[in-house]
Amino acid sequence: MSVKRIFHLQFGTDGGTEQFFLRLTRAFHERGIEQQFAIRPGVTWRHELDDRGTVHEGYYLRRWPNWWLRTQLLKRSMKQWPADVVMGWRAPTARLMPDAGHAIRVVRLGDYPHHVRYFGNTDAIVGNAPNVIEHCRTLGWQGRTTIISNFPGEVGASVVKRSDFSTPDDVPLVCGLGRFVPTKGFDTLLRAVAATPHLWLWLVGDGPDRDDLERLVQELGIADRVRFIGWVSEPAAYIKAADMFCVPSRQEPLGNVLLEGWKAEVAVVSTKTEGPSWAATHEESALFTEIDDVEGMAQALLRLEGSPELRAKLVQGGREQLAARFSAERIVDQYLEFFEELRSSRR
Repeated sequence: MSVKRIFHLQFGTDGGTEQFFLRLTRAFHERGIEQQFAIRPGVTWRHELDDRGTVHEGYYLRRWPNWWLRTQLLKRSMKQWPADVVMGWRAPTARLMPDAGHAIRVVRLGDYPHHVRYFGNTDAIVGNAPNVIEHCRTLGWQGRTTIISNFPGEVGASVVKRSDFSTPDDVPLVCGLGRFVPTKGFDTLLRAVAATPHLWLWLVGDGPDRDDLERLVQELGIADRVRFIGWVSEPAAYIKAADMFCVPSRQEPLGNVLLEGWKAEVAVVSTKTEGPSWAATHEESALFTEIDDVEGMAQALLRLEGSPELRAKLVQGGREQLAARFSAERIVDQYLEFFEELRSSRR
C-alpha cells in the first residue's frame, strides 16, 4: 500500500456528508493509514477523531473572520506533515488545496457545486453518484473524475423502544431521517401521513425548518401521531423501530439515508430523485413516487403497510444492493485504488 498519509479538509457541521466522513476515516484508520484533519470548531463529532490523528480546528473559509491568517497556518501544518493525499469534503474546501507538489489533491462531492472555479488546485473529483460527475462536466470541469459511492454505518442490536416516544407498539410507524431543509421534502411526508389517518411518523433530525414543520403538524391536525426525535448518533436504532422508511426528498444526489434504511432492514419508499433512482430499483429494493406527490406517497406507504410480503421483498432487495455495491470493504478499496492510480500517473 503506497498511500500512507491522508490530510482531510472537512468544514461541515451535522449532516450526511459528515456522517460518511466519520465512517470513511474510521475505515482508513483500520487499514493503518495515518490521517490529519482540519475542521471547524464546535462540531459535535470532534471526539470521534481523537484516535485517528491530529485535528486542526479553525475558521478557514473566506466567509469567516481572520480566514487568511488561519489558512496560512493550516498550509504550514500541511507542509510540516507531508501527506500522500489531501482530500477535501465539499467544493469550497478545494480553495485550500496546497500548490502542486507531492500530494494528490482530491475533492469528494456528494452534492452539486455552483461552479468549477473552486477546483484550480484539484487533481481529481470523486462523486458519490453519476449525476454529481455529470453536473461537474456540464459546468466545464475537464480533469480526472471517478464515481465512488458511500457505505452506511454499522447497525447494532439495539432498537429504540416506541414507548420512549409515546408511540404504541401496535400502530404502523413510518420513519424519516435527515436535515430539516426544503430540499428534503419533509412537508410532503407530513401531508402524506395526514392523508393516512392510522399511520404514525417519527422524524429523526433537525435543521432550520423545524419550526415550520412543527407548525405544519399543528395545521394538519396530526400532532398526536408525529414525533420529532432530534439529531441522534445512531439513527439505525430508530429506523429499526419503524415498519417503513421514507425518503421524500426533492433533490438527492445520492441519498445516504436510503442506504441507512437498507442497512436497518426496513422497507423503503423514496421519491424519484437522482441518487435513489440510480441506487435502487422500483418494486425490487424500494417503492418510488413522484416528487411532491402527496397522494402517491400516501398510497405507497399504505401499500407497504398492508403487505408484509412486499416489505420483506424490498428488505431483501436492499440487502443485496448493499452487498454488491455499497459495502465498506468495496468502497474503501475503490478509494485506495483510485489514489494509487492518480499517484502512478504522476510518476
